[in-house]
Amino acid sequence: MEIKRIGTQQSSKGPEEWFTGTVRIDPLFQTEAPARAAGANVTFEPGARTAWHTHPLGQTLIVTSGCGLVQREGGTIEKIYPGDVVWFPPGEKHWHGASPNTAMTHIAIQEYLDGKAVYWMDKVSDEQYLNFK
Repeated sequence: MEIKRIGTQQSSKGPEEWFTGTVRIDPLFQTEAPARAAGANVTFEPGARTAWHTHPLGQTLIVTSGCGLVQREGGTIEKIYPGDVVWFPPGEKHWHGASPNTAMTHIAIQEYLDGKAVYWMDKVSDEQYLNFK
């Protein structure tokens, strides 16, 4: 058994090459082989978002506060709220982040395959981001 005490894991700023705007990543867990799951609490300030990306084994988001936006390639932008759970299947190109006026926090859970949990792509432009109803 392992207990990770609150405050014992370092928060980090979301890297500029993967995010637009201010993003804080608080690690929650990362398992050791043969397990391969990892989870983090991710907070997006208003207007902040990920770049387009995929996950080799999919990703689950659990919204814990605020109002966010998610989009899969070719789909419409959807609003997400606390208590919503979002599943992106393996290989599905997508992005997620806060709404323009409200911060959003979610727990992100994904698994590693051959040492990779995410494949980052191009950034979501302001035009793409603001294209929701």
